[in-house]
Amino acid sequence: MLLTGFEPFGGDARNPSGDAVLEVARSWSGPERLVTAVLPVAFEAARTQVRALLAKHRPELVLAVGVAGGRDALSPERVAVNLMDARIPDNAGARPLDEPVVAGGPAAHFATVPVKAIAQALREAGLPAAVSHTAGTFVCNHVFYVAAHEASVLNEDHARAGNGTETRGQVRVGFLHVPWSAESVPAGDDDTTSALRRTALPAADLARAVSLAVRTALDVREDLSDSSAGTLH
Repeated sequence: MLLTGFEPFGGDARNPSGDAVLEVARSWSGPERLVTAVLPVAFEAARTQVRALLAKHRPELVLAVGVAGGRDALSPERVAVNLMDARIPDNAGARPLDEPVVAGGPAAHFATVPVKAIAQALREAGLPAAVSHTAGTFVCNHVFYVAAHEASVLNEDHARAGNGTETRGQVRVGFLHVPWSAESVPAGDDDTTSALRRTALPAADLARAVSLAVRTALDVREDLSDSSAGTLH
């Protein structure tokens, strides 16, 4: 399987998503082969790396991890949208506005991992978690969409090769947004930094959450059938 996080962004010293992924790689003891990568926070460079990783390793599971500062819960993402709309430049200085991730691609790709089951497993482990219906329009959503789109192409090729509805060998894709880690919140007393500090989780909990999300995605093929992720609006 493939597990990715991100490099530091915008002058930050650390990125808790990359830190968590590297910690999971160090402690991984599962029988499955785990490939990890820390991606650039840059639209085109991240796209290139994700495509190369999928082409090289052809993983049966891809879980990308990114940080969503200010969120008060771990967020398995349900949908990636075909839109780049950057409020600020990425690490390469690019700032695409109202552009598709993949020209001519579907408006959205849904996660093919069990997002409700992942959220429930995290909550049962004592961690705050809730399914999210938006991965944003920055590089996190971009990576999620690119991975899901590439997986859909690979899966179509798999089916055309005579495998029909056989699920073995197909690529499943998910994305997990995490809050800042308590150890990596930038210094400062402004409102934004204070909000990050209030919602931060210990780095050890983030690594535990990522590992548990991976294990749940590997073990659970059919998601829960309940209203736990529904909304009232």
